[in-house]
Amino acid sequence: MRAFIGLIKTMRPKQWTKNLLFVFPAIVFDGKLFQLEPFLRVFIAFVLLCLISGTVYIINDLVDIEADRKHPKKKFRPLPSGELPKSIAIAAAIIIPVAGIGFAFVFSLPLALILIAYLLMQIAYSFRLKHIVIVDVLTIMIGFLMRVGAGAVVFDVENFSPWLFAATGLLALFLAVGKRRGELIEMGENASNTRKILEHYNLPLIDDMMRIVVTSTLITYVLYTIEVPVNTDPPPDPPYLGLLTVPFVMYGLFRYLYLIHVKGEGSAPDEVLLKDRPLQMTLVLFGLTFILILYILPSL
Repeated sequence: MRAFIGLIKTMRPKQWTKNLLFVFPAIVFDGKLFQLEPFLRVFIAFVLLCLISGTVYIINDLVDIEADRKHPKKKFRPLPSGELPKSIAIAAAIIIPVAGIGFAFVFSLPLALILIAYLLMQIAYSFRLKHIVIVDVLTIMIGFLMRVGAGAVVFDVENFSPWLFAATGLLALFLAVGKRRGELIEMGENASNTRKILEHYNLPLIDDMMRIVVTSTLITYVLYTIEVPVNTDPPPDPPYLGLLTVPFVMYGLFRYLYLIHVKGEGSAPDEVLLKDRPLQMTLVLFGLTFILILYILPSL
């Protein structure tokens, strides 16, 4: 039982919130969230992606076990602390993806191909790509885009805009760069001892990257709201009601920058999201506003 609990911890259930946020946009913004069959298909894709991403965390911890033992926080993780035996972790890293991808082949071939590509890319990230400056954060971004794709290929998408696809990818890149900044601040001079790639980053570079990415994220999201007006009869006045959601996106980005620069947080985006009440309220209000625009107004 102790090993099983350690295995679940190693698969990082808290991180599955990222899957939730990035797998469901396709069905939400396509206006089919409350249709049973599409929702169940996307939910299955979400579960399978959680299993595969959990496997990736197991592999990461297996690869980084020695470095994690030197980290002030990561040394308490199940693998470096000994709570989870290495042999069980290796067995799980083989069995879980084989079973998950096998089911995906029966359920949806495009989803299975995305899961295979995601797993292979993440394995490459664990062994090589995370040690290449800039490529490391771009790989994280691509992984999030694959999450979006996983939620889009399992049902018939009609109105999912490429601009929204770009905005979600840029948001993921923003979180990845913010995480690097948080790690630099948290670890100080010992940063490169726990994550080798950090010796190639410094705060001026990270801050310039964040300025570019956060600006690009906001612009692409605004373009999405302009390109995809609400289809009601008669047309709403003003026609681009999606612009009403822009202040929530802007506040969310600025709030996260505040947490990074003023509060010194951001090294663990999932923890920030789970504990920061203003961010949580922003997401709720953003979601309610879009439900009003996409689901309620067209039926009036």
